[in-house]
Amino acid sequence: MKKFLYALIFVFAFSNCVFAFDFSMRDSFSQTMLVNDKAVSFRSWLDISYVNNPVEPDYQKLNVYIPEEYFNGQSINGFTAETAPILMPNSVGGYFPGKQLIPANDTQHGGANISLMGLSKGYVVITPAIRGRTLKNGKAPALIVDYKSAVRWVRHNKENLPAGDTEKIISNGTSAGGALSSLLGATGNAKNYDEYLNEIGAFDERDDIFASTVYCPITNLENADMAYEWIFNGINEYHMRDSREMNEKQIKASDELKKLFPEYVDNLNFENYSLDSNGNGTFKNFVEELYINAAQKALDEGNEISVDWLEIKDGKILSADLKKYAVWATRMKAAPAFDSLNMDSFENNEFDDKHFTKYSFEHSNAENPKLADNEKIYVMNPMNFIGKADTAKFWRIRHGVKDRDTSMAVPAILALKLKEFGYDVDIAAVWDVPHDGNYDLNELFEWLDKICK
Repeated sequence: MKKFLYALIFVFAFSNCVFAFDFSMRDSFSQTMLVNDKAVSFRSWLDISYVNNPVEPDYQKLNVYIPEEYFNGQSINGFTAETAPILMPNSVGGYFPGKQLIPANDTQHGGANISLMGLSKGYVVITPAIRGRTLKNGKAPALIVDYKSAVRWVRHNKENLPAGDTEKIISNGTSAGGALSSLLGATGNAKNYDEYLNEIGAFDERDDIFASTVYCPITNLENADMAYEWIFNGINEYHMRDSREMNEKQIKASDELKKLFPEYVDNLNFENYSLDSNGNGTFKNFVEELYINAAQKALDEGNEISVDWLEIKDGKILSADLKKYAVWATRMKAAPAFDSLNMDSFENNEFDDKHFTKYSFEHSNAENPKLADNEKIYVMNPMNFIGKADTAKFWRIRHGVKDRDTSMAVPAILALKLKEFGYDVDIAAVWDVPHDGNYDLNELFEWLDKICK
């Protein structure tokens, strides 16, 4: 009996991984890449499992990249091995699985990608692969459970990490990856995820982070359809893969969802932002101001702007017209934009091919409509945790003026909710940018340096 009990104790201890990762015993290799013609040297440890019971081993692993200078007692950009922030970008998009974001010179935007740029600025870069909706075990809430598990792995290995300040962990992501970065930032140490974390053998550590950097987040999914129609209602032609006209049921859905949005905004109980029943009010003014500021910045930088939805006089943007903006931007998605009446969107697939809003469930075209589990819907929305969990103190949120994948109202609501609870939020729209991210890395790292130093 004693032997059996000792065996149980050993298994329990092993499954909770008392053992930290030994970097000295695991092979690393050195690399040198160019960033703006300057050599950047770093050491890499690849394909490290960050949970003890992986259900998708090809994804539940991470890479660690550390600047070479830290092994020689040197500093970079004012950071040392002890003070270097830890940047943890994800590569998730479309709620697909995301692989580790390796340092590279980015052909899309020119120059270094965020991982390589981070290393050049003296950041320790740890990039987790993350499960997504197309994997057998990748449905909601797998993405955020994996991201949290990676953060817990970092904290579990605090003493063994050759460099990096585990109190300065920073997330980054775009689109669904932006939603994921928002979730990680908002939900620090929330108990709602414990069961999922325990199932995959995540370490018993904190998973709160220092800062969250977010680009065009496809988030707040229960309310994103209403937010989309608040801006794009009245535009019945949509351009997903080709140009099509919405059918009668979709047009009706657009009208009804637009009418529901003001009530949602008012139920958020913002101190200074609201909408009347027609969708006008101080919240609308806030969204218009984001567009005005983006245009003004572009104008001040010497860009020529000539659009009918902005009033411009003597080099100043005086006003914006959201109705005309929607015509100019064009609609990308038919209504409802996210919880499809046919139950066939990326987001439906994320919830195991089920509806996740009451409206779409009640108006479904599906032969056998199903509604996703309430708890899974809840834990996929950062709005539910702001001020209730150990939410990140610092936030940087960006959304392109030309973005038609989701409504500017979604990141605006996220920012206002964070501000209401006293968090430090830098939100801006960016002129002439579609649904995209990490296009302004110099500005991003200026902001990161400021908050980290």
